[in-house]
Amino acid sequence: MERITHDPLVMGGKPCIRGLRVTVATVIGLVAAGHSHEKILQLYPYLEAEDIPAALRYAAWRLTESELPLAG
Repeated sequence: MERITHDPLVMGGKPCIRGLRVTVATVIGLVAAGHSHEKILQLYPYLEAEDIPAALRYAAWRLTESELPLAG
């Protein structure tokens, strides 16, 4: 997950691509809306081809996590 960064000073700490002001959610939303990888790279020319599958892997990984309350 080296391409995904979290910085409280960038986009409020949301997961971003390589410290850029492009969130994982933005990339996932574009893919979900049917945009091709080529179109996404045209819209965001500072992204690299590997950033798109990295965002998808990150989103899939986050969905497998669960938070359980601690018993008191």
